[in-house]
Amino acid sequence: MMLGYAESVKLLKKYNIGHPNAVLIKNADNFKKSLRFPVVLKVDSPDVVHKSDIGLVFTGLRNPADVRKSAKAAVKVLNSKKISNYRLIVQEQLKGVELIVGMKRDETFGPVIVFGIGGVLVEIMSDVSMRIAPLTKQDCLEMIEEIKGRKLLNGYRNLPKVDKKSLVKLLLAISKMSLKEKKISEIDFNPVIAAGKNILVADARIVKNA
Repeated sequence: MMLGYAESVKLLKKYNIGHPNAVLIKNADNFKKSLRFPVVLKVDSPDVVHKSDIGLVFTGLRNPADVRKSAKAAVKVLNSKKISNYRLIVQEQLKGVELIVGMKRDETFGPVIVFGIGGVLVEIMSDVSMRIAPLTKQDCLEMIEEIKGRKLLNGYRNLPKVDKKSLVKLLLAISKMSLKEKKISEIDFNPVIAAGKNILVADARIVKNA
């Protein structure tokens, strides 16, 4: 069972994991200008696993009119796929290095923690490091240094430098969550947007056993 947005955010807060400001709406008529633009609109539904694959993530929305237009486009896609159980998420758009942090519970080894370069190219690049929980601070630092894209964390070109201590805190938090929440079988934080000490989970997919 994949957790919905509200349940996922509750878990993030429990383990002091940062996430962007966002609101849940049923349709664009419910949206009030309470967030800082630009924003992202996406879908929260148990029937949609990979939102971007079917065109259900809209970025760079600069005003309420953009939100309404994108919401109508999202509803059109949902109707075409006969998906009626959904809500729309509008969240502040973030700028920084896109990372992936995750966990898969192995039958033999237990929670395996993953860290690497994230975003839509994660499967193509396959630039990740792995450790078995529980993680130590040293484990986390080694995971960060093992990925090929580690130069991106040091302020590559116009990207902001990433605070590695803050990354370590996130990795320790997901390790702790994986050990405490034994019914969770899979965690996929992708993308995690990292800029300086600001490390925020922009999208969370958490799978829990019934």
